[in-house]
Amino acid sequence: MINRAALVARPARPFIDWARSLDDSGLVPDPNGEQTVYLIPDFEDDSQARSALKLVYEEVFERELHAWHTDESAWPKDRSLSAFKRWFHIEMHSSIEDLLDHRLEDDHIE
Repeated sequence: MINRAALVARPARPFIDWARSLDDSGLVPDPNGEQTVYLIPDFEDDSQARSALKLVYEEVFERELHAWHTDESAWPKDRSLSAFKRWFHIEMHSSIEDLLDHRLEDDHIE
């Protein structure tokens, strides 16, 4: 086990409607499709899970918006925690098992 938890933010109706409003291509996010898994601070109970979410939701919100549309001026102005909870179906998982023998690598660390 590693000392991290995981968060998955699946697009909900407000995100899908926002994405649809950006162009008329007909492409919209698939809430049932593959999603980014974010490693977050580990937690042991609901209170700690809420605290972990408060620490990371802004970055996750912005990463999800950026993944769909890079022009920040088109992003929603309200990016509060309550907006995040409306825009995404949030999954949090406290047990993360690393089944591989080789060292975990992070391509963002130099």
